Amino acid sequence: MSKFSSLVHNENIKIYSRARTWIMLLLLAVFSILMPVLMYASSSVEGRPGMWDGFQITVSVIFYLNTIFTVVIASDAVAGEFSWGTIKLLLIRPWSRSKILLSKYISMVLFSVLTTVLLVVCAYAASLFLLPSGRDVFSRSGWSPEAYSAMFVLCRYAELFLTAALAFMVSSVFRASGLAIGLSLFIIFVKNIFITIFNPDRYEWANYLPFSHMDLSGYLVSGTGPGGATLGFSIAVLAAYYAVFLLLSWIVFSRRDVAG
Repeated sequence: MSKFSSLVHNENIKIYSRARTWIMLLLLAVFSILMPVLMYASSSVEGRPGMWDGFQITVSVIFYLNTIFTVVIASDAVAGEFSWGTIKLLLIRPWSRSKILLSKYISMVLFSVLTTVLLVVCAYAASLFLLPSGRDVFSRSGWSPEAYSAMFVLCRYAELFLTAALAFMVSSVFRASGLAIGLSLFIIFVKNIFITIFNPDRYEWANYLPFSHMDLSGYLVSGTGPGGATLGFSIAVLAAYYAVFLLLSWIVFSRRDVAG
């Protein structure tokens, strides 16, 4: 095992050795299964959604929980080291600060991939077992239900990916996990309000804010987004913010004095 791999492995141990991580994974699995169960139990045979419709509904709702759990891990990645006073012990080891920060980020991304796979597997299995096939009404022209569902999950993960990068940046810059969690959740739940107030159709400069571009699922049914944006433009805006978040994280963490 290379030195950097061992560093990533060490960061993974920090994540999965804590009880809260396993509680979050358990809750995610339970709620991913519970949603199809509720759809099955609360509707008649004729009124039950199709398997893929139920899967998409479950993913749409439970992905908020997935994002919250990932934000918790991202927020604690750097700020937790300062809170527990272990940052000095970490920095005296024979690794550069850049590698330490990168290992923390990679371990957070791996956690987000794990939680997303867990959500998808549990939601799909429960929907397949409980809900009827061939009754889907959410299928879109040009997309099979399977392909649309896969792309929908990918779009939701892209939103999670940027939100987690923001939480990681705040954790690195301000050393405050509470602020990182609070700011990230604030953006998750009020971004639609921002889009309504600063509508890109009315304000051209609003096209350069990330809020209207975070939900890429609209491009699955339409070639244009808010303000006439294209998929390429939305991806470029999100990529620019993502790069800024990580650059700020690296600059501040690399130069911060931890002697105090």
